Amino acid sequence: MRTGTLAIIMIATIGLGIACRPVRPLPAQDKRAEIIALWTQIRGWRHEARMDLDPAPSSLIGVRGLSVKGVQRVCPDGHQVPTSCNDVCNLADAICDNAERICDIATELGPNDKLGQEKCESSKASCREAKQRCCRCSDTTKASFKW
Repeated sequence: MRTGTLAIIMIATIGLGIACRPVRPLPAQDKRAEIIALWTQIRGWRHEARMDLDPAPSSLIGVRGLSVKGVQRVCPDGHQVPTSCNDVCNLADAICDNAERICDIATELGPNDKLGQEKCESSKASCREAKQRCCRCSDTTKASFKW
C-alpha cells in the first residue's frame, strides 16, 4: 500500500511540475503572423461589406494617437441599434475586436516594429469606418441605407 501511495505522490508531483512550467512567449515572427491573419480577416469583412479593402488615407490620419476604444466613439451617446442594422453593427464590432488584438500585439512587438504599427493604424481606421457605417445605418432619417 505504501508503494501505491508513493507512486500516486510521484505522479501528482510530475503532473504539477508539467502544469506549472513557465509558458514561453510567442516569438515575434508568430506574433506578426497573427497580426497578418487578423488583418486579412478585416479585409475580407470589408470586401463582404462592399467597402474598399483598405481604409481611406483620411481615416488613417484621423486615428493616429487614438486607442481602439477612442476610434469606436463615433455614434452619439445613447445610440440604439435597430434590428435592421444588426448585420452592419455586428460586423463593425468584429472589425474593432480584431483591431484591438492587432494593436495589443503591436504594442508587445514595440514601436519600432513597422509591420505591427502599420497594421494597428490600418485596423483602427477600418474600425472607425465600420462604426461610422453602423451609425449611418441606425440613423432613422436614412431609411434607405445600403451597404
